[in-house]
Amino acid sequence: MRIFEERSRMARVCETCGKKPLFGHAISHAHNVSQKIWLPNLQRVRIVEENGRHRRVRICTRCLRTGRVRKAVS
Repeated sequence: MRIFEERSRMARVCETCGKKPLFGHAISHAHNVSQKIWLPNLQRVRIVEENGRHRRVRICTRCLRTGRVRKAVS
């Protein structure tokens, strides 16, 4: 059952801060408007949880830099 829960999570979302893709418009010099999507810089990282267990999560680089999660040393 746990495998199904991990696969059913939404993609492109940071698991600590919840950062998601942003949507908007790309406007050219001639003012041509098209759809634009800005994706967060997510990295798949192996972390250590509070209870000492290791697991892989998708974390944005801002959370990695600020130390919100503790990386597991291989």
